[in-house]
Amino acid sequence: MDNFDTYQTPLARQKRFSIWRQLWLNLAIAEKQLGLPISDEAIEQMKANLDLTPEQFEIAAKEEKKRRHDVMAHVHTFGQVAPAAAGIIHLGATSCYVTDNADLIFLREGLGYLIRSLAVLISRLSSFAAQYRDLPTLGFTHFQPAQLTTVGKRATLWIQELLWDLRNLKRGREDLGFRGVKGTTGTQASFLALFDGDHQKVEELDALVTKLSGFDYAYPVTSQTYSRKIDIDVLAPLASLGATAHKIATDIRLLANLKEIEEPFESTQIGSSAMAYKRNPMRSERVCSLARHLMVLHQNALMTSSVQWFERTLDDSANRRITLPEAFLTADIVLSTLQNISEGLVVYPKVIARRISQELPFMATENIIMAIVKKGGDRQEAHERIRVLSHEAGHQVKQLGLENDLIDRIRADPYFDPIKNDLDTLLEPSSFIGRAPEQVDSFLKSWVYSALDDAELKEAIDKSSNVELNV
Repeated sequence: MDNFDTYQTPLARQKRFSIWRQLWLNLAIAEKQLGLPISDEAIEQMKANLDLTPEQFEIAAKEEKKRRHDVMAHVHTFGQVAPAAAGIIHLGATSCYVTDNADLIFLREGLGYLIRSLAVLISRLSSFAAQYRDLPTLGFTHFQPAQLTTVGKRATLWIQELLWDLRNLKRGREDLGFRGVKGTTGTQASFLALFDGDHQKVEELDALVTKLSGFDYAYPVTSQTYSRKIDIDVLAPLASLGATAHKIATDIRLLANLKEIEEPFESTQIGSSAMAYKRNPMRSERVCSLARHLMVLHQNALMTSSVQWFERTLDDSANRRITLPEAFLTADIVLSTLQNISEGLVVYPKVIARRISQELPFMATENIIMAIVKKGGDRQEAHERIRVLSHEAGHQVKQLGLENDLIDRIRADPYFDPIKNDLDTLLEPSSFIGRAPEQVDSFLKSWVYSALDDAELKEAIDKSSNVELNV
């Protein structure tokens, strides 16, 4: 077996091996309940020693060095502190009874942690969207100026994808089953022997251990391991979350370049060792960097699942011990970094307004044409005059590097006298944002708040808010 204990934190090691002991206890309780000769003393000793002491870790390390088998080293160590149970610990089971079932427990708990963190991020961005629901900003398609939107509406695009990620993570957690007690090749032969050929008791054992371990169901059939396709299903929503995070962080990086929105920047923070004026979006860059790693890790799960020979092979083990923790740790830091960014986004309305003023005259031409027609003008003639003036203004901007003076040219042209008093109204940015503010309101009310209206998520959001206030 691969020994990665050296690289685990003491808390992680305690968690893993305590879960192993709980699984052995659950197996013993179920076997006793179904008639196997296991004493009450054995059960009580196991219950009293679910957590390992530093001395027990030392014993386990020595045993593993001698036996070259991590599970058997811990069976021996557990038996030393629960001597009445030494003869029945791991009875009928194979190593994957503890390793795989424990992994499924960890996957479920890890998904829960990410679900709660994601809910906090969605909550923070929702507050941002609500705050800037009606602040006009230049929209971009192909990163070229397009019709106006609002800062809040753009944020809802981020939130919607995060809601889908929340749905996917919750589905992944709900779908997780338990390996249960299946034996060395999944046939339950050892347990059938223990119960003298009683198939019903073997089925009851599987169901009882599953229930004791907190799962609603066990996978109906397995090999020695649970199917590594489960890892694919777990890492897929994490990879998808990585894509969402990368998109959000990239948008923020582009907005930082435009000087419209910036991520938090500390008063003593240095953006460049040589260029003291720089305010690099380092948090968003970090998100993009880690998100790419998160997306790639899914490929490992795909490849590992595809090369499992028959009832199992061991070339999955070392890979999974790296890939699964890395995926969850990476997703965690991506979410926490995005939360940090969302809680300190700085919006520059005047910069946004200036950019709108540079592009809006061109976008307003259709409104101007329609206004002339309403005053009795000819559409084709109005269109031609606007076309000529627009090209002249475009020359000023593109060839001479000057400001867009289209509106000044329109004001100077007597043809447009009938609507000159209406120009300011026709150029009001809020008249170009359509239903963006109402879309924000409707989206938050109908989709976001309902998605977060869950006891688990509300508790996480409240707890995070309280921590922020205390800080």
